[in-house]
Amino acid sequence: MANTYSKLIVQTVFAVKYRKALIQSEWKEKLFSVIGNLINEADCKTYIVNGVSDHVHCLFGFKPRYALSNVMQTVKSKSSKWVNESGYLKNRFEWQDGFGAFTYSHSQVDNVFKYIKGQENHHKKVPFLEEYKKMLEKYEVDFEEKYIFKLPE
Repeated sequence: MANTYSKLIVQTVFAVKYRKALIQSEWKEKLFSVIGNLINEADCKTYIVNGVSDHVHCLFGFKPRYALSNVMQTVKSKSSKWVNESGYLKNRFEWQDGFGAFTYSHSQVDNVFKYIKGQENHHKKVPFLEEYKKMLEKYEVDFEEKYIFKLPE
């Protein structure tokens, strides 16, 4: 739409299905690069993608003409396809359904960038599920415990 100007910055967080620690150090940087490129291909601007063996954080800018859920659906489906076609794992790789999304002002980007960059050190102290619940609570997102990154039945 003409004369529409925006700077929407979001952090998304998504986990490997059942929170399994499948993202291996030998290829995680390649995966994060693929995810960043997929975000950019969706006409968004990647600031950083990083994570640990069981989940990923992405910080990026997006345009209001796109639905965030559509961007994430594309990123997750194409990146899981990339992992499976790369042959890094014996079993099928999948992302957990859903994702968390948290918005930030431009002045917060540096701090969030540093937080995402430091995921390895951060998760030596704080487990992922604890971190995720704290994020949901901090941003006053209603959630039901039983639906957070469902485990196998």
